Amino acid sequence: MDSACELVFPRYDHVAQHRFLRIASIPLRSQIAHLLIPSHLHVIVSCILAVFPFIHLTLSPLPRTLNAIMGATTDKKILVVEDEQDIVQLVQHYLQKEGFQSVMATSGVEALKKVKTEKPDLIVLDLMLPEMDGLEVCKRLRSNPDTAMLPIIMLTAKAEESDTIVGLELGADDYVTKPFSPKALIARVKALLRRLDRTPSSGAELYRYGTLTLTPARHEVTLEGQEVPLTAKEFGLLEHLLRHQGRVLTREVLLNAVWGYDYYGTTRTVDVHIRRLKQKLPLLEDAILSVKSLGYKLKDSD
Repeated sequence: MDSACELVFPRYDHVAQHRFLRIASIPLRSQIAHLLIPSHLHVIVSCILAVFPFIHLTLSPLPRTLNAIMGATTDKKILVVEDEQDIVQLVQHYLQKEGFQSVMATSGVEALKKVKTEKPDLIVLDLMLPEMDGLEVCKRLRSNPDTAMLPIIMLTAKAEESDTIVGLELGADDYVTKPFSPKALIARVKALLRRLDRTPSSGAELYRYGTLTLTPARHEVTLEGQEVPLTAKEFGLLEHLLRHQGRVLTREVLLNAVWGYDYYGTTRTVDVHIRRLKQKLPLLEDAILSVKSLGYKLKDSD
């Protein structure tokens, strides 16, 4: 039986409302085909309609499956803290292009206020800011239980390793050094949010290690019954260690598992996060063993 060929023309008037133009009723001896063509090629649509007047034109919402394929809108809100307007506009443009909501702050003080009022899902935080620098902002966010687990990606114009280490030790989950690729930054944002959003489809519903309990589904860690706030990377690192108790895990393996294969930072990042885990969870001080020139191992629990 003949079926119709449908030409689908997306129109991106707003990232949160994907729509498309559908041209249908072209009889073909094949299954329905969908061609995705940007709306700025509307002239082509007009030509097709002129040549084939029997084709009718309708406007319909973009199917959910196409939304997913094309990376359509997300409800995630990103706070960009940066005092250079050009960088803010560039980052916001790429965030909105990927369907993220974005808000901005141009100083450290304003950033802390925006965190309270806007409740972002992630912060892109510049190191050098007026009134209060990014390191102090990060420190205050991590010391507040309400924001202790808020993902932070730090931007810095300084290439020195010491600045990166300080930022990580204060609680930043990741860092990007200026000048940076906007696409690379967006990839970091997505990777960090995926880590938070993912729910375990298989495996343990929770992990126990002595008086420590980790619940992946709730992104919760408790020690002796008291919740301990961890950043996304700290949580992911601890979960990976718990999942592979007794095994030596190289720094490269831990980087790939927690930060992702596209991460181009140094393996010192792992060392910093291990040290922070031990500080927050004293139980791990003697439980996580450093294996010289290789990586780390979590001792088997008794």
